[in-house]
Amino acid sequence: MVNKNKGLFSGVMSGALWGLDTVLTGIILGSSFFIGTKKAILLAPFVSVFLHDTFSSLWMFLYMIITRQAKQVVNALKTRSGKYICLAALFGGPIGMYAYLLAIKYIGAGYTASISAIYPAAGAFWSYIFLKEKLSKRAFIGLIISVSSVIILGYFPDKIEISNYLLGFFLALVCVVGWSLESVICAYGMKEDEVSPTQALQIRQLVSTIFYGVIIIPVIGGIGLSSEAVTSNISILIGFTALVGTASYIFYYTAIDSIGPVKATGLNITYCIWAILFDTVILRSNITLKLILCSIFIIIGSIMVSKN
Repeated sequence: MVNKNKGLFSGVMSGALWGLDTVLTGIILGSSFFIGTKKAILLAPFVSVFLHDTFSSLWMFLYMIITRQAKQVVNALKTRSGKYICLAALFGGPIGMYAYLLAIKYIGAGYTASISAIYPAAGAFWSYIFLKEKLSKRAFIGLIISVSSVIILGYFPDKIEISNYLLGFFLALVCVVGWSLESVICAYGMKEDEVSPTQALQIRQLVSTIFYGVIIIPVIGGIGLSSEAVTSNISILIGFTALVGTASYIFYYTAIDSIGPVKATGLNITYCIWAILFDTVILRSNITLKLILCSIFIIIGSIMVSKN
C-alpha cells in the first residue's frame, strides 16, 4: 500500500512539475534577454533547449553521484541498450524538445502541452507499425479520440491573438513525433534491462547537450548568446527550470517502478492540465472551455491506448 501511494504521488508530481517546467520555459523565451535583438529572438529556442538540457544533465549527474550510479552510466554507454538510448536521445532532445520549446514560443504553454500530450498514443502507434505490437479496438478508439481532439484544437483555434498559430501547431506535432519515437526506440533498446531508467535519462540529457554544444550551437552562431545567457541573471531561471524538469523525470520513473507504466503515463500526461493551471495563475493567461475539454479527451484517449 505504501509503495502504491508513493507511486501515485510520484505520478501526480511528475505531471505537475512538467506543467510548471512548460510555463517557466515560456517565461524564459519571452524574457527581455531573448527578445532584445532580432538575432536573440531567432536563436532563443536553440540556446534555451541547449542550456535546459545542459543544466538538466548536470542535475542528473549530481543525482547519479548521490545514488552512486555514476560508474554504471559509463558502463551503460558501452552496452547495446546504451547505444539505442543515444539514438533515442536525438529524437527526444534536439528534435522533440526543440520543437516543444519553439511551439511554446508561438502558441503558448497551454496549447503546446495539450497537443504534445498525445505522444503516448503516438508511441503506441509507432510500436504497432515498427515493433508489430497489436492494438486492441479500445486502443484504436483511444487513438481516434486523441487525434480528433488535437485536430479540433488546431483546426478551430480560439479567438486568441497569436501569430504563426499554424506553425506553432505543426511544431507541437513535430514534438509528438520526436518524443513518441524516442520512447519506442528506448523500449526496443532496453529490452535486456542493461540500463536503469535514471541512467537512461542521464545518457539522454548528456547526448542532447553534446549534440547541441558541438554541432548545433556553433553552426548557427549561438556560442556568443549562450555565453551571455550563462553569465546573465536568466541562467538562474533556466537552471531552476531544468531542475524542475529533471525532478519531473525522476518522479515519473519512480512512478513507473512503483505502479507500472500504464498508471504512471496516465498521471504524467496530466501535465497539459497542470500547464493550463500554472499558465493561468502565473501569467494570467485566458483559458477556454474548449481547451480544457480537448485536453481531458486527449488524456482519456492516451490512457485508452497505453492501457493496451
